[in-house]
Amino acid sequence: MANGIAAIGECMLELSGQNAPVWRMGFAGDTFNTLWTLRALTSGHHVDYVSAFGDDPFSHDQIEFFREHGIGIADSPTISGKHPGLYAIRLTGGERSFTYWRGDSAARQLAGDPTALAKSLSERALIYFSGITLAILDPASRRTLLQAISGARTQGAHIAFDPNYRPGLWPDADTARQAIGEALKVVDIALPTFPDEQALFGDTSPEATAERLERAGIAETIVKNGAEDALISHYGDTMPAPAPAIVSPIDTTGAGDAFNGAYLAARLFGLPPTEAAKRAHRVAAAVVQIRGALAPFDILKLAFDR
Repeated sequence: MANGIAAIGECMLELSGQNAPVWRMGFAGDTFNTLWTLRALTSGHHVDYVSAFGDDPFSHDQIEFFREHGIGIADSPTISGKHPGLYAIRLTGGERSFTYWRGDSAARQLAGDPTALAKSLSERALIYFSGITLAILDPASRRTLLQAISGARTQGAHIAFDPNYRPGLWPDADTARQAIGEALKVVDIALPTFPDEQALFGDTSPEATAERLERAGIAETIVKNGAEDALISHYGDTMPAPAPAIVSPIDTTGAGDAFNGAYLAARLFGLPPTEAAKRAHRVAAAVVQIRGALAPFDILKLAFDR
């Protein structure tokens, strides 16, 4: 029985610091952050990050970083002359802002070889992707990606998706709505964030988001809402997912991504959605107490298990 996990998208070079001239470099990106959490919590599963990589030293370092932490790259292509995207985090208190350099990123060609992409997604228990995965691709590549995901779904993979709307990555909101609408046709679990859905679809409440996604055919949705309670919709039943109080977060980068990873890990273990959300909130609360997007595995595991 397939037990592999794959996330699809772009892992970037991350520069983080406290607005100082000295920066710490790491590796991060929305779908990779979620896969990192899944890797920390599901040691019995083979885990791959499906993307495209450059042939420069930074790309080699990135792939080696993955390998050191038990994360493969499946049949992801290497693109000659390309390199990873880069972003920098600036912090004001615990809140962050980002500056990106990603126009020539290798990951934009992750769907360039349909055969390799389909092979990378075969034999999976879970496949995860996001609206950012869609946004970095041209329309033809988006179609190729969704075809590959649909094929994996027919083979038994469960598909999880976070719309993760970032206006700056899309030519216009209509294009984003159309692309995300197509993606939802192949999704089993949706993990939206309410402010994103409000901005893109005009939803008036988390309940409105859950209802819209249920009408779109999504059996399981958890609507995140920052530090506020989340909302679960599971086969038409809705229930709150209370968030714990967090005192003085240090860095909120990656908290929602970690929530997604913990929620999906719990569901893989067969835990019900309410318990999965409770553990996901605990993991997200732990992540905002460290700098950067990736918390150490032991911190994630401790928060998940306690």
